[in-house]
Amino acid sequence: MSAGANKIAIMLEMQNAMNTKIHEKWFEQGFEWNRAIWVECAEMLDHYGWKWWKKQSPDTEQVILELVDIFHFGLALRIDGTTSYQDLANALMDEMSVPKTADDFKQTLELLAGAAVTNKEFDAAAFAGCMKQIGMNLNDLFCGYVGKNTLNFFRQDHGYKDGSYIKVWNGLEDNEHLVEVVKSLDTEHPDFSKLVYQGLESRYPA
Repeated sequence: MSAGANKIAIMLEMQNAMNTKIHEKWFEQGFEWNRAIWVECAEMLDHYGWKWWKKQSPDTEQVILELVDIFHFGLALRIDGTTSYQDLANALMDEMSVPKTADDFKQTLELLAGAAVTNKEFDAAAFAGCMKQIGMNLNDLFCGYVGKNTLNFFRQDHGYKDGSYIKVWNGLEDNEHLVEVVKSLDTEHPDFSKLVYQGLESRYPA
């Protein structure tokens, strides 16, 4: 397995662990991950800018965070309970190695959203096209994914489900704290996700 496919396999395993934490029998629930994908695509457009009647500049950092969120849903959509993470990862790597792009980022994003709406599927080639047009590589995706997956675990551990979780601390949203924590760490560290969790814990109001 290539290094890239190995990283995708790790993310698939983490995705299954996250889904299981939220609902023990998540696989039987028929959650509509495809809907989560196209809704996130629409939200992302606001961060990128699409209104021709006003001046807008792409918030690249926020767009990248949204792409990471979409990858969570895309992975969940691909996990079928029978195919191994390795085989799923190899297939995803093959698709992502040939990015599908339209004339600009917005149109490529619409390819991704369109596949989710029309075919209820995750178009990994269009996703890779979005990554390419926003200047994001697989390492960026991996670091962003591990960080956000860890934040999701942190949220669940601190009352996200019962509504007691505090999303804004010291004037920053938890996503913004996550960005600062990740920037302060060695992303190649074998315990990267644990260090991210500890960094969030140290900032969270007791």
